[in-house]
Amino acid sequence: MSASTGGPNEEASTDPAGTPVGREPNRLSVAYPGGLAARYRWAGTFGAAELFAISEASGSLTDHGPLVSAEPDRLCRAELRVEGPLGAWTARFASPIFDEPRGVLWDTAGLLVVGYGFVVYALNARTGELRWSHASGTPLVALLGSSRLAHVIAQREVETVAIGGDGAVTWRIAHSDVVTEAQLVGGRLILTSFAGQHQSIDAHSGQAVG
Repeated sequence: MSASTGGPNEEASTDPAGTPVGREPNRLSVAYPGGLAARYRWAGTFGAAELFAISEASGSLTDHGPLVSAEPDRLCRAELRVEGPLGAWTARFASPIFDEPRGVLWDTAGLLVVGYGFVVYALNARTGELRWSHASGTPLVALLGSSRLAHVIAQREVETVAIGGDGAVTWRIAHSDVVTEAQLVGGRLILTSFAGQHQSIDAHSGQAVG
């Protein structure tokens, strides 16, 4: 996977909570296997109008913001544009916190799994159709997947959740300390806590290792 990103606007302002507002949209381009070219754009609170003003018109467009709020444009917003062999599609997301969207192509399930804010979305990689979504009460730290796993792993601040191709939770682990980093290494999930402690988990079963 290759990616390139444009830098954020250094003159962006923030609201009283520190959330960026009225800033130039951030951008990230990703080339996924199978000829899928994805472009992510995202902005802070009340940045929807500026973000969506330059949306590309061709292909399907689905707004998943209402899954998060009845007024999603009052929140932070993100847009994903995908172009591939079967055409183009666009998906929009909303988050109550400023976040960078992240995606994992789960080729064996035919899904592009996207994490933004508190929600993970599983989209048909070719058409953009929403297969399932999974929400939690804590922000996403990392979204991890591998063709050798029968699930994707949504690492949140205080829990690890493995989600199968049908959207069902395969296993779940709660943590007593906030997780700040997660990596897949040789079939193991390596977690680093806010206190600097490391934990190794079997990525298949969710069982602690060592």
